[in-house]
Amino acid sequence: MKAKRGIALTAAVFVVSPLALGLGIILLIAASDDDKGGGGGDFDLSAAGSLRIGKGYVPAQYAGLIEKAAAECDAGLPASVLAAQLKQESGFNPKAQSYEYVKDPATGETIKRPLAKGIAQFIDGTWASSGIDGNGDGKKDVWDPEDAIPSQGEMMCKLLKTAKKHPGYNGSPIELALAGYNAGWGRVDEYKGVPPASFADGQTYNYVKIIMATVESLTAPNTSGNPGTSGGWGRPVKGPLGTPYHQQGGAWSSGYHTGIDFAVPTGTSIHAVGPGKVVAAGPGGAYGNQVVIKHADGMYSQYAHMSKVRVSTGDSVSGGQVIGLSGETGNAFGPHLHFEIRTGPDYGTDVSPLPYLRKKGVDI
Repeated sequence: MKAKRGIALTAAVFVVSPLALGLGIILLIAASDDDKGGGGGDFDLSAAGSLRIGKGYVPAQYAGLIEKAAAECDAGLPASVLAAQLKQESGFNPKAQSYEYVKDPATGETIKRPLAKGIAQFIDGTWASSGIDGNGDGKKDVWDPEDAIPSQGEMMCKLLKTAKKHPGYNGSPIELALAGYNAGWGRVDEYKGVPPASFADGQTYNYVKIIMATVESLTAPNTSGNPGTSGGWGRPVKGPLGTPYHQQGGAWSSGYHTGIDFAVPTGTSIHAVGPGKVVAAGPGGAYGNQVVIKHADGMYSQYAHMSKVRVSTGDSVSGGQVIGLSGETGNAFGPHLHFEIRTGPDYGTDVSPLPYLRKKGVDI
């Protein structure tokens, strides 16, 4: 418990981590002899795409929350980094509780007291200042993953933006953000990078190192090959189908519905159905915020009424990559995703989406 106590008892000197490390894990890791700072990790984060879900990886019930928290950040925060943090902190256990051991000033005896709580292992002080009501139920609950995971994502996003302002510091922006999350940004400034192994018995150094090493294992294999040519097809959102293709009605200028709708709430992660190149991203008139992707077979997919767009025109995307969040912008009656398959990039070239997706192997 020495490493943990070393951090906790110096709280008056610097801002401590919002999280408490899983000491059982950390104490089994031998501190590196490298005392130059930097957590290290050879995995290329630009390749970090969808999460690997299942036993031993990311639990399915938290994958959507993690992906949404990452997509909310406009600084390029990979979902797999947030997932690796949660695995390290709590093993994805929303009831996780860690403790610190301190001396009772009255008796001199060592006592055990609660320190960090929940799936993201926030300490009380940091939760009070940085916890958010992620699910909008009117309270912020450190034990509720729907609050804790968005809070974790928001903190990491702010730190990542700060890290990108210091290109000369020792460590990548993600590594610097992780170090700031663990030890406080003041320590990153002090060491001009990730604190070395000599700081706090290697707690922050090893925290960064372990998480960077875990990221790759929690990233789904890229089965798309060349993003412009093959593989990686799936549903655009996790949600039930709504208004079908070619339903008649006066709500549409053509007199019928030109795509299919998915009934999902605002803020749901939207994924590219397959690999391709973004040919439109932004305001689209009655479609609101939209993305249009050209695929290798010459067909186009369109995603409309988005609350946020996370890609730009000209980007190459992989199948399953988060391209934005659902909403109700434009001519929409309530939040949903309007989805089209087209023979061209523009309105009026639509074809029935479901047969097309099924031919790509999508179970829908």
